[in-house]
Amino acid sequence: MPLINIVIVLIVVGVALWLINNFIPMARSIKTILNVVVVVTVVIWVLQAVGMWGRISSYKFVN
Repeated sequence: MPLINIVIVLIVVGVALWLINNFIPMARSIKTILNVVVVVTVVIWVLQAVGMWGRISSYKFVN
């Protein structure tokens, strides 16, 4: 995936999250949960887009 597409998606998601946080009234705890879910989802998506998710998901901890 081209880098410009990743940057555009990050900007759109960031602006959408900012709009939701500033203009939609909801409890602070719900906003916190929403922010965490969005950030984790975006991080996983970016890792998949750059091809690093396969390496992370196949990593095995050895005792």
